[in-house]
Amino acid sequence: QVQLVESGGGSVQAGGSLRLSCAAFGYDISNYCMAWFRQSPGKEREGVTFINRGGATTYANSVKGRFTISEDNAKNTLYLQMNSLKPDDTAIYYCAAARTWYCGDGFTYWGQGTQVTVSS
Repeated sequence: QVQLVESGGGSVQAGGSLRLSCAAFGYDISNYCMAWFRQSPGKEREGVTFINRGGATTYANSVKGRFTISEDNAKNTLYLQMNSLKPDDTAIYYCAAARTWYCGDGFTYWGQGTQVTVSS
């Protein structure tokens, strides 16, 4: 049974930083496309960043230069380092895992989400 467990969310002032973690169980993150999504109240879910097994990463324009996706394969954990946070970054952040090495074919597994709140 695959489980993705996020942690690291919280409340921070604008300009601050947070690091989210996504621990995977029953699933080897080193083999598949992984991603972070977010959703704010009244808005559609948005893809924040993606990493495929070719090593390529992509970022939403709104977070480029501020957010960094990374992973620790020994810990089977995905990370999202978020710097220079803005109030518009306030959302529930979700970790997602695909069943393909490339991204773009949808995501099969989702974490429960972790709340990030940025105050001005």
